[in-house]
Amino acid sequence: MKKKTWLIFAGVALVALAAFVFFQFQNSQNSLTANLQLVTVERGDLSAEIGATGTVRANQTAQLVWSTSGIVDEINVELSQSVAADQVLASLSRGSLSQSIILAEADLVNARKSLEDLQNSSTQTAKAKLTLAQAQIAYEDALEDLQSKQFQRASQATLDGLKADLILAENTLDSAEELFEGVADRAEDDPIRATALSQLSNARKAYDRANYNYEYANALPDSDEVEEAQAKVDVAKANLEDAEREWERVKNGVDADEIAAAKARVAAAEATLDMQYIQSPFSGTITAIHNKEGDQVNPNTAAFRIDDLSKLLVDVNLSEIDINQVTIGQSARLTFDAIQGKEYQGEVVEIARVGTTTPNGVEFQVTIELSEIDDAVLPGMTAAVDIITKRIDDVLLVPNRAVRRVDGKQVVYQLIGGEIVPVEIEIGAYEETYSQVISGDIQEGEQIIANPSSDISFTPGSGGRGIIMGAPSR
Repeated sequence: MKKKTWLIFAGVALVALAAFVFFQFQNSQNSLTANLQLVTVERGDLSAEIGATGTVRANQTAQLVWSTSGIVDEINVELSQSVAADQVLASLSRGSLSQSIILAEADLVNARKSLEDLQNSSTQTAKAKLTLAQAQIAYEDALEDLQSKQFQRASQATLDGLKADLILAENTLDSAEELFEGVADRAEDDPIRATALSQLSNARKAYDRANYNYEYANALPDSDEVEEAQAKVDVAKANLEDAEREWERVKNGVDADEIAAAKARVAAAEATLDMQYIQSPFSGTITAIHNKEGDQVNPNTAAFRIDDLSKLLVDVNLSEIDINQVTIGQSARLTFDAIQGKEYQGEVVEIARVGTTTPNGVEFQVTIELSEIDDAVLPGMTAAVDIITKRIDDVLLVPNRAVRRVDGKQVVYQLIGGEIVPVEIEIGAYEETYSQVISGDIQEGEQIIANPSSDISFTPGSGGRGIIMGAPSR
């Protein structure tokens, strides 16, 4: 009886112990699952980023100063006003200008006239061509005149003809004289005597004319006439040579060096004249005005600051370790301490080709352009920049803190029917927060445990923020 009682007591105790262990296990499981955080497996993008800080600057900036002394006459702009390139911002009183600037106005008129004359090359060419033709004709005429005076005035045939005319005239004169001598004693009013006298007079005239013609044609050239003709040839030849040189100079257009020199003279006069003005070197916004009307200024006195705010840029310095990951056109995110709760987009537009040695090592400057202009972003502000160097789109992602290594395998945990169940997966690329799942019995939309027990650890990478392609040893 005692043995039976003891057996009953032992059975009750065993049941009670089993119940205690079961309830303790249940309480332990309930306590464990109550602290678990579940996350949904989703598809998304992975990006590698390089972070740095820099300062906002305008696309272009210029500090404008005066180039001469004088009194400020007019200020033509206001602070924050937009201006065009070459717009006159301010000018000096004409009465306060130096003599060289005042005289530059006359120099400019003369320089422009000279340039205009050179540039009208078609008129100049036509004029040179006409002058050459006229000089050639004048030279040929002078040469022909000289040649005519250096030889006998008529050919032998002409001389023979003139000699024959002279003999005939002489014979006629002799006959007329004989005839008149026969009737000379008659009365003066005698018709026969009058006819003989008329024939004698005509014969003498014909003889004198024939004798002059023959003597003139048969005479040698006059030395004075020859010298005069030679002088005319020399002058005509010199004029022809001048005309030929001018034609050679302009026949293919005006010499480029002459045009360049004339333009330089115009530019020099304009530059001197423009010293009385301050002009905008590019289109932009007036961001500082340092003068007032009536101020006395001198060379290098500050006048204005102008900024081209059509583009805003941020220069950051990256280490030599990171620089080869950055390329032109990569996207960037920018945030500003001065602008809370807003993120801006940008793009890498310039990468330095040469590094600079700093206390932190060799660094390279990278320039990011903001994609949108916001009046809240001002030159001089500090920007935090994240350059996206790589990107993988639309992949299955799990949080890094949900991944553990068990017996050399990568696993995540699911809560199924109140039980924690490991699921083996294979990790591909990963970054600071998430990893890519490239295989495993896990699907988009399923839930996994985000904070599995800490006694099983997994570290997806060695630190940093870059995408690591392929799973590392864990």
